[in-house]
Amino acid sequence: MSDIERIDQSARRSRALIHNGIVYLSGQVPDDKSTDVADQTRQVLAKVDELLKEAGTDKSRVLSAQIWLRTMDDFAAMNAVWDAWVTPGRTPTRCCGKVELNDPRCRVEIVMTAAL
Repeated sequence: MSDIERIDQSARRSRALIHNGIVYLSGQVPDDKSTDVADQTRQVLAKVDELLKEAGTDKSRVLSAQIWLRTMDDFAAMNAVWDAWVTPGRTPTRCCGKVELNDPRCRVEIVMTAAL
């Protein structure tokens, strides 16, 4: 049985965990929710970068991303930031949808998995 390494664990969740060479990130949201979706997306992707680094990998190894938006009106602005962030030629699988997020000020939440 493989060990499971948990990163930033609380009673409710781990921000990330590593199992069998895969890093699973929980949903990452912006800290400053007073900004537009582009800035919120940059904040989230910076958190992703930090977690991936802590786990021993980076964005070029992302396998899959789930992006949740408060409104699909934010799709183009989020995509502009996303497109600048991803590693060219190493884009992950991805889905994006509109959901009711737990904080109405939050415009984006992103869940990812990555290989070590």
